Amino acid sequence: MNTKQVDYCIELARTLNFSRAAENQFVSQPTFSYQIKQLENEVGFTIFERSGRGAALTPAGAQFVGFLTGMREDLKRAVEQGQNFSAKYKDSISISLPIRQAVYFLPEAMRLFADSRPDVQIVPKFQYAGGMEDFLRGETDILFSLIEQTRQIPNAAVHELFNSHIYLIARRDDPLAAKNMISESDLYGRTLMVGGGSPAALKAVQHRLVSTGKISYFNSADHDTTLTNVAAGRGICLAPGFLNDHSGQFAWIPFDCEEKFTCVLSTHKDDNRSALSAFLSLLKELYEEAVAFPL
Repeated sequence: MNTKQVDYCIELARTLNFSRAAENQFVSQPTFSYQIKQLENEVGFTIFERSGRGAALTPAGAQFVGFLTGMREDLKRAVEQGQNFSAKYKDSISISLPIRQAVYFLPEAMRLFADSRPDVQIVPKFQYAGGMEDFLRGETDILFSLIEQTRQIPNAAVHELFNSHIYLIARRDDPLAAKNMISESDLYGRTLMVGGGSPAALKAVQHRLVSTGKISYFNSADHDTTLTNVAAGRGICLAPGFLNDHSGQFAWIPFDCEEKFTCVLSTHKDDNRSALSAFLSLLKELYEEAVAFPL
């Protein structure tokens, strides 16, 4: 199977017409039909049913083309990244994080790093799930996580980046938004969003609050769902400060508790590149200097 056959197959699935698909791919219809047949011979099943009216995807063909389309997009991105890399960079450092705001100073670090090491590309990879697996497979150079999550990472060097505290998230017109600090009693009589993959420290706080019997709770699937519910006035929630996007849409008020999250960056122990060390040092320096920045 070659990329030309893949493109022909995807185009025919889109048009369901051999003549039109061949024309769109700038080849003759006999050549186009031959390549489709060769592809079917190689995979061992019929992708398209032929008729006088054109073509139709078989059930197996529909499933195959779905996977093929995703594969082609991945290949396209890989080629584009390769072209970008070969044109300018000599090395690349990838960093996996669940959402952009998790490492708030990442864009600033990338900008400053480019001034001193313009030949090294920093590649963010935003992964709600799968970041750990990518790192374990060696497909990512740096992994953002909480320190307790690093216990399951073999042969990793762990670099503490910052401590993140717990905040109450509320609508800006909520009376709680006027407070400088939220205590447990402030939440009595309110509905608290819980669940959604909360880290262990946050779950402990949620459980402690709910167990008072003075706070209602509502299970929420994930952080985005929780924020949607807060915006809709269905309740309030507690969250780690590193999730704050600083957009001003919600009020983030510090919650009075001892629990906190130690946010770290993990690297592979055998990765001793000077560029990697320099980038990690730059990120740490930015966080150390941001003494008044809410985390």
